[in-house]
Amino acid sequence: MTTELEFRSLEDIDWRLDDGADGTFEGLACRYGVIDSYGTTFHPKAFRKGLKGQYALLFMHSPYQPVGTFSAEERDDGLYISGRYDDTTAGRDARTMARSGSASELSVGFVRTDLPDWEKLSQMSDEDREATLANIKGARLVEVSQITARMAAVPGSKLKTVRSALGDLYEQVDAPTLPEPAAAPAGDRRMAARRRRAALLRLGS
Repeated sequence: MTTELEFRSLEDIDWRLDDGADGTFEGLACRYGVIDSYGTTFHPKAFRKGLKGQYALLFMHSPYQPVGTFSAEERDDGLYISGRYDDTTAGRDARTMARSGSASELSVGFVRTDLPDWEKLSQMSDEDREATLANIKGARLVEVSQITARMAAVPGSKLKTVRSALGDLYEQVDAPTLPEPAAAPAGDRRMAARRRRAALLRLGS
């Protein structure tokens, strides 16, 4: 099962800042049932376990730059957050950038909890494995970050391919290597997109 911290961003995330001086915000941090910038889809109640207490609002996923706190709850269409910016230089700057539009998007940091172990994944057909990796049905929320405008469509500083990550594990246990997937038919964009989605996900031990 993976323990890798992953990040997902969506364009057109809806969140709102207060117009007063209290520095509060609220909005939708993760929408269910749509394909995100990594080609994966969060399913309803994906974060159903462990949503308790306060989380850190970070800037660009840096644990060294918290800018506020928030609580989270699941609704039918996605994961909603509400919170307050810190009354610090970083918090005030982040709020200013959110209001100006220079850093006005959100991205979630999470750990998947729905994946089988690597051995079971390696035994799946290419199609079943890709479907498993592309559909997120269980995850543990770690943080939400405010990110630079238009960064939501960029994969960011990720990730080994599934094949590379599994290969590292196979070398450790002298297990057989994962077979190469069959080449997608010429012109089949849907199949090619699915292959790219699988390549952008990382599995760890």
